[in-house]
Amino acid sequence: MTLRAEAHTAPVTEIRRFGPVQKWVHRTTAALMGVCVVTAAFLYVPELAELVGRRELVVRVHECAGLALPVPVLVGLVFRHFRADLGHLNRFGPHDKIWLRAALRRDKRQSQRPAAKFNAGQKVYAAWIAGASLVMLGTGLIMWFTHLTPLMWRTSATFVHDWLALTIGIVLAGHIGMAIGDPQARQGLRTGKVSREWAEREHPLWRP
Repeated sequence: MTLRAEAHTAPVTEIRRFGPVQKWVHRTTAALMGVCVVTAAFLYVPELAELVGRRELVVRVHECAGLALPVPVLVGLVFRHFRADLGHLNRFGPHDKIWLRAALRRDKRQSQRPAAKFNAGQKVYAAWIAGASLVMLGTGLIMWFTHLTPLMWRTSATFVHDWLALTIGIVLAGHIGMAIGDPQARQGLRTGKVSREWAEREHPLWRP
């Protein structure tokens, strides 16, 4: 007598959004950026500077973290899945224009905010923070190697570096605030997986 077991396929409730490489790059970059922001605060806010006292040490930590900031992304470029995600971030489509117009109108209806794996806001943020980080690295090097550039260059670099650092701090605060308000997005970066319901609602054009 042959017994036949009926196969019941359970519905997939979670789907993979990020792999180990993407998670490592994000965490390492976030840690280095955090060190840069915190040390910058201790360097420029007198009340915080008095708490540390060892300004030279804080400067060295700030410089090392800034120089290391591009390293995680450069390491990630070795891996195909990370390069694929960068391709998604760098590619804007007609649906992204619709998303941005809805965001500017504060229209939160999901039907007016179509998105693939990354929405238009995430793409704009990624492009801006990447460009800002490169500018910070360049101006920081000019400020560090003072004997290589004329005084006017160093003065201009200091001005740009300081004000852009303040802007980055504000943008990062907004980025963190949005992440706090979206537990599923945080879960995707923490575990690599998100619920299918969230993906279909927030990123309807994404095909995992």
